[in-house]
Amino acid sequence: MLRSETLFGKRDANTPNQPQNTANHTNSMSSATSTLNSAPKSIVPASVAATPAPAANTAAASSTNEGGSKLIVGPNIKLKGVEITDCDTLVVEGRVEATMDSRVIQIAEKGAFKGSAEIDIAEIHGEFDGELTVREKLVIYATGKVSGKIRYGKVVIAEGGQLSGDVQVGTTAAAQSKLTVAKAS
Repeated sequence: MLRSETLFGKRDANTPNQPQNTANHTNSMSSATSTLNSAPKSIVPASVAATPAPAANTAAASSTNEGGSKLIVGPNIKLKGVEITDCDTLVVEGRVEATMDSRVIQIAEKGAFKGSAEIDIAEIHGEFDGELTVREKLVIYATGKVSGKIRYGKVVIAEGGQLSGDVQVGTTAAAQSKLTVAKAS
């Protein structure tokens, strides 16, 4: 294990420019690096981190790990007044006030997004308030709350999930006018 004295400038008098045990230091750093790269929120042994993930991952999780760009707004972070572009996946664990055009948005249970978003897939565990256009699939989980002007291709709402406001099926103007005509008949 690394000694804190070697990390913060305190060195042993016998070796003024080197850590106490170079072999341990190198092994610990490579182990820590592989652990950080594979699982940022938990400590995983390097042997476990090197094994591939099981094939039983959900489709949404596997679709977001294909190697595109990903922006994570962590807990207690507030991002305000921005336009988010060229981001394949936005993960909101804090608070975001923005406009975005992306592929996937994932709002965690404590997360909140306010603004406008045009995306392919939305997974809402927290709160969304504003104008939301989901080209493919909107999933609202039991703790999710979506309000505002909402357009979607498909929707899944778990028991307890909330959807309110101007809600319409379809993401294009043609689909919206067909829905209006159908209601008038």
